[in-house]
Amino acid sequence: MEEKRFGHSQVYAYELGLGTNAVGGHNLFPNLDDETGKKIVRAALDSGINLLDTAYAYGLGRSEELIGEVLKDYDRARVVVATKAAHDKDGSFNNTPEFLTNAVEESLKRLQTDYLDIFYIHFPDETTPKAEAVGALHELKLAGKIRAVGVSNFSLDQLKDANQHGHIDVVEENYSLLHREAEKDLFPYLKQQGISFVPYFPLSSGLLTGKYALDTKFAADDRRLKNPNFQGERYKEIVRTVDSLKSLAKANDATIAQLLLAWYMKNPNVTVVIPGAKQPEQVLDNAKAMDVRLSNDDYALIDQAFKF
Repeated sequence: MEEKRFGHSQVYAYELGLGTNAVGGHNLFPNLDDETGKKIVRAALDSGINLLDTAYAYGLGRSEELIGEVLKDYDRARVVVATKAAHDKDGSFNNTPEFLTNAVEESLKRLQTDYLDIFYIHFPDETTPKAEAVGALHELKLAGKIRAVGVSNFSLDQLKDANQHGHIDVVEENYSLLHREAEKDLFPYLKQQGISFVPYFPLSSGLLTGKYALDTKFAADDRRLKNPNFQGERYKEIVRTVDSLKSLAKANDATIAQLLLAWYMKNPNVTVVIPGAKQPEQVLDNAKAMDVRLSNDDYALIDQAFKF
């Protein structure tokens, strides 16, 4: 596979990365094991995945620490490390230049590296001018602390404000075959500006893996039930659509998850897709999607199947 370039930077990565919110993200998931987390990262790097996407918010720095421990055993120049910050000590979002500059320094320490390949503003705050916040990251890029500037969870208006000097290289946003709002307005702007795109939640909490059935039962307190995709007719339509792709997956010698990850990798709007994993085996299964090459017809069939 060829590596893809991030925006105007000199950062390149393969089309499939690893989202690491379950690596050290004890505040997000119960009963995580740090050793398993490190095995997940090693499985990714050993299988040919070269982009690791983390954040301070994943375990309040613990994810970065675990990745830093693993990185010592690999050629740093061959690994693309992306991290994010915006959460202040009181839980509010902070985009001030002072906060972001300090956040980068703290991430460098936890990751045990002297540069970050990509640094994202994780969430916008309510007061900092967005161009000022991005300007601070641009200065860090010029200083060699970071190699590419990113923002995450920004509205289109906030993104345009932040990018008024053309300093943004990459945007990370919620996008999947079940969450396609970005296709209308965001993607045209990114294309126009030469900005790369990384979708998170590409498998929609497992809904796009084929593991759910029409009669799957969820406990009354299961947080998935708060998601509209897991409710009523919407849930049934998703399950039926996923099931309808089983023959196509078999024809491509792939699982449903691998098939749909291949769809993202073929999507011209997507630079790198970053599915997460809670076990090393999941990483290895996802990595096999790099061997799936969809035809244009197969890509179009999947694309149309989820336009409901």
